[in-house]
Amino acid sequence: MPFTASWRTLLDECDALAADATLITPLSETRFRLTDVQEHRIIIEFVDAGDSQPLQREQFETLAERITDTGGTFELQRLPPDAEPYAAVLSLHPRYEIDDQAGTLTETDEPTTSQLIKGTSNQPADEQPDAADRTEPDLDVYADMLLLIDALERHDPTALEDCETPALINLYTLLSDVQRNAGDLRQDVREVLLRRVHHDQPVHGQYGSVQRTSRRNRSLKDDNEVLAVLEDAGIPRERILAVDREKVDEALDVSELSESAVYEIEESEYVRKADVDEERKETRLQGLKDQLALSDDPDAKELRQEVDDLEQRIEELTEFKPGTEVGSRS
Repeated sequence: MPFTASWRTLLDECDALAADATLITPLSETRFRLTDVQEHRIIIEFVDAGDSQPLQREQFETLAERITDTGGTFELQRLPPDAEPYAAVLSLHPRYEIDDQAGTLTETDEPTTSQLIKGTSNQPADEQPDAADRTEPDLDVYADMLLLIDALERHDPTALEDCETPALINLYTLLSDVQRNAGDLRQDVREVLLRRVHHDQPVHGQYGSVQRTSRRNRSLKDDNEVLAVLEDAGIPRERILAVDREKVDEALDVSELSESAVYEIEESEYVRKADVDEERKETRLQGLKDQLALSDDPDAKELRQEVDDLEQRIEELTEFKPGTEVGSRS
C-alpha cells in the first residue's frame, strides 16, 4: 500500500484524539501529547519537560519501510535516538501495533491497540476517569513503605540521637522489612527485564536506565579430575592444595584444640531484628488507609486529629519504656 494512504489514515486518527489525550513512548515511557496535526508533520509536546518536537512525514515513511523490510516486525531497540515518539504515534494507525513484552513494532492486517494512555487529562486527579482504576497492590513492600513513610514523617531521620528508643526500633524494623521485600520484588522485575532488553546498549526509563550484561561464574570440577589435569601439566598437587575451613572445623570437633589455636578471632557487636509485631503493623496500616480515604472529606482535618490523638494515647500505653524511666517510690 502506498504510504500516502497510510499517512492520511494516521492524520485522521490523530485528529480524532481528544485534546488532552496522552501517549507514551515504548522504551523510555515518556509521556507526550499531540499539539498540532499538519499536512506534512505532527507537532508533539512532552508532558514533563514541556519541550515541543515536530515529527516529519518523511520519517514516518522511513519507519514504515523499515518495518516492511524486516518482514513486518521491527525491533524497537533499533530505533535511532529521539525516534521513540514516531513509533508511539504510528501505533495509532489501525495497522501498526507495539508489543511491549517483545519490544517490537508490527504491521498487521487487523485493528490494533496504541500507546495511548486512556483517560489522561488536565483535570484534578479525583475527577480523572482512570483515578478509579488505580488499585492498591497486594505486596508486603507496599504496606511496609507506607508505614515507613509515616514513621519518617513523625521522627526526624537527620536527628536520630534525639529519637526515643521505641521510635528507633520501629524505624530499624521497617527499614529491614522494606529492604528484604524490595529485594524480592527487584529480583522479579529483573527477570522480566532480562526477557525484554535484547542487547548491551542502555535502555532508558524516566528515572534511570538498565543494560543487559553477562556474568561469568566458575565452579571447580571433581577434586580428583582437577588434580589429575594439573599433574599432567607438570604442576604438583602440593602447590595448589590449601587448608579447607570445613575440614578444619571437623578436626576441631574431634580434638582438644581451641578455636584461637587456628583462627584469628575478632568480635564485633551489632543490632539485629529479633521480632516483628505484624498485628500492630496491620492496625497502624489500616489507620493510615482510613486517613487517606477521608482526605477529601470537609471534616477530615478534625477527624484526622482525633485519630492521631487516640493513636498517641494507645502508643503511650503500650510502648516499651526503658528501666531508667520507671519511677520509684521513696
